[in-house]
Amino acid sequence: MINDITKDAEARMKKSIESLKAELAKIRTGRAHVSILDHIKVEYYGSEVPLSQVARLSAEDARTLSVTPWEKDMVAKIEKAIMTSDLGLNPTTNGMVIRVPMPPLTEERRRDLGKVVRAEGEQAKVAIRNIRRDANTDLKEMLKEKEISEDDERNGEAIIQKTTDAYVKQVDELVAAKEQELMEV
Repeated sequence: MINDITKDAEARMKKSIESLKAELAKIRTGRAHVSILDHIKVEYYGSEVPLSQVARLSAEDARTLSVTPWEKDMVAKIEKAIMTSDLGLNPTTNGMVIRVPMPPLTEERRRDLGKVVRAEGEQAKVAIRNIRRDANTDLKEMLKEKEISEDDERNGEAIIQKTTDAYVKQVDELVAAKEQELMEV
């Protein structure tokens, strides 16, 4: 029973780490990466769909993304969607290919992005601590129901705390690596 609780807690903590990695991947570092365009939606036959479903996305080089729509009439819609997004990008069209140049980051923008990275890291830590709290509550509930002994409860809490510490350390490492990446010129 205690193993079930600790395994569940660890699985949920892994998901928190994966979520943090996904969020950090969206934060741009000056290098072109197709995940930057992930949240852009395009109007396609009356419904909003992700850009990746109406076009092929690729990175041409370190500073340029390439968007190739599946249908010719989608070029203008995709270009407009990229322009009106919150990314501040100005795409250029060359027939069927839309090129999206990535402007270089200023020092001030790098510092702002560093704050965003730290905030994302803090949210991940809060999520991990909430998972620890839930697991400890489950253990206390089991103790109250007399399904486990007090020693088992203490051992379970110790295991959960070790797991929590390991995942919080992993969050700190991910945040530090992303901040380092942002500050590279």
